[in-house]
Amino acid sequence: MATGNLVPTSLAEIDAGGLYASRDGKLALLEVNAFLVAGLCAVSRRPATQVWPLAAVVVAEALRAHPPAEYSPLIGSGLTLIHLTCASLWVGGLLHALRTLRHWHGAEAGPALLGLYARVAAVLLAAITATGVCSSLRRMPPGTVLEQLTGTAYGRVLLAKVILVAAVAALALWARIRLGRAADPLTACSPARAEVAVLGVVVAVSGLLTALPVPIRW
Repeated sequence: MATGNLVPTSLAEIDAGGLYASRDGKLALLEVNAFLVAGLCAVSRRPATQVWPLAAVVVAEALRAHPPAEYSPLIGSGLTLIHLTCASLWVGGLLHALRTLRHWHGAEAGPALLGLYARVAAVLLAAITATGVCSSLRRMPPGTVLEQLTGTAYGRVLLAKVILVAAVAALALWARIRLGRAADPLTACSPARAEVAVLGVVVAVSGLLTALPVPIRW
């Protein structure tokens, strides 16, 4: 944003001060500062306090993704807010659960922890899917979805994200089956680790999606 959304060829082309002149620039600065504060909280005596600056990042990004000129921007921001919050809890929750299991060294409480996460993840996936579909339909009316999914850069990246999320859901289901039926429930950790890896790719693709122009602006 400080370079007009172009890749800079020199430091002189970066106008950081100019960010204060636009709504998107101010929101971007808020996100950067919130991430810095979250980092400081993470290394403090109360690391749990980082939830507040990270929540500010989610709110700022939800507002940035839906400018005032858009049709019903508050509805769009609300959908994005729920989508990002649930996605953060899904990815972060799974990573935290796996790290906890590694420190427990196969404790009997491990399967119970994975089972608890699996129940929460099912609700999160449902919310992510619902808000994602609603957000896509707001930008791509139903009659144009199939054409835009293959005919625009935004649509193709969105399609790639949908396929990756489907793969994540399949891995999650595989882990859930292992958790309930395998002789050693902790074998569910293998597909769960693969799920984390694919979720990392989903996050990267989502980042690319936010940088692409939407095919239809209301």
